[in-house]
Amino acid sequence: MAWTLEKRRGAARISQDAERRASVAELLSPWEEFRRVIPLVSLKSLLHRPHPSVPKVAVLLCTMQAQHFLAEQLNSIATQSHPAWAIWASDDGSDDYTHAILEYYQSHWGDDRISIHAGPAEGSTANFLSLTCRADIEADYFAYADQDDIWEADKLERAVAWLETIPADVPALYGSRTLLVDARNQHIGYSPLFERPPSFRNALVQSIAGGNTMVFNRAARELLRAAGDTVEAVTHDWWAYMLVSSCGGKVHYDVYPTVRYRQHSANQFGSNINPRAQIKRARLLLQGRFRGWVDANLSALERVRHLMTPESQRVLDEFMRARKRWVGARLVGLRRSGIHRQTTLGNLGITLAALINRL
Repeated sequence: MAWTLEKRRGAARISQDAERRASVAELLSPWEEFRRVIPLVSLKSLLHRPHPSVPKVAVLLCTMQAQHFLAEQLNSIATQSHPAWAIWASDDGSDDYTHAILEYYQSHWGDDRISIHAGPAEGSTANFLSLTCRADIEADYFAYADQDDIWEADKLERAVAWLETIPADVPALYGSRTLLVDARNQHIGYSPLFERPPSFRNALVQSIAGGNTMVFNRAARELLRAAGDTVEAVTHDWWAYMLVSSCGGKVHYDVYPTVRYRQHSANQFGSNINPRAQIKRARLLLQGRFRGWVDANLSALERVRHLMTPESQRVLDEFMRARKRWVGARLVGLRRSGIHRQTTLGNLGITLAALINRL
């Protein structure tokens, strides 16, 4: 009897030890995944290489539960051919290993290369806008960065090269096409290729470049700060496109993909290239979701009307009037305003939305 009791106790201890090891392994697995990625970059050799005086880029990185892909993104920033950059990381309340990863990099790179801040915890748009409007961030150019992408090595170099051609007092915004990858960074396609020039007439109904590709100058940043971090726009990137294009700024869409845009189950917004995603977007349009987005953006634009060019004010007024008219006049007004999307299919969708009063 005593032997049987001891055997049962031993089995129980083994079971408890196994459960404990499994629990510890589960806790450590993300950390080990992170540590496995770090050797991809020799941090010291990269960060102490000599380089000529070049414009400084502030990388505005927003994070939330970012442990799985954050290290690869940070490494891709470190390997940029444009060497003068500093990361401002704003975390929106992560309770995973995000802070540990950021602090690990900070301990290697120093506070001058990466600083860590608390976000407003009101979603990604609010986080990006609050970071954009911080008065203590000084740089020549500003680049939005998502937590789960991978930058191509020449991303900042290409963006800065174009921005340098624009007078400093003119708001300028750079964006590009993206290369789509899966969770394992395997190539699965490209984002849509847009060929029509960026414009305010396009920006009112479409965002053509993801925030993960955007880089802008001080003049554009001052516009964003003037609009404020409490503006209720749908997304920070769509808002930047509308604001810069409406206020006499320059917007450049680079057909060369500068970002490996990771597609995974936790994406807030996907690439919208596969039929399933397009059907989902069509359903949202029919349900009135798109109209709600347009309502929010127009309300935000009204707050900065005094900053807009007379031509942009005219286009905005024509579009707003057209939306309120009966169906025939609505279509005529829409056409007169010049509002358009980048593709034929997209314009058919806008026409359908106008027909059923979902625009």
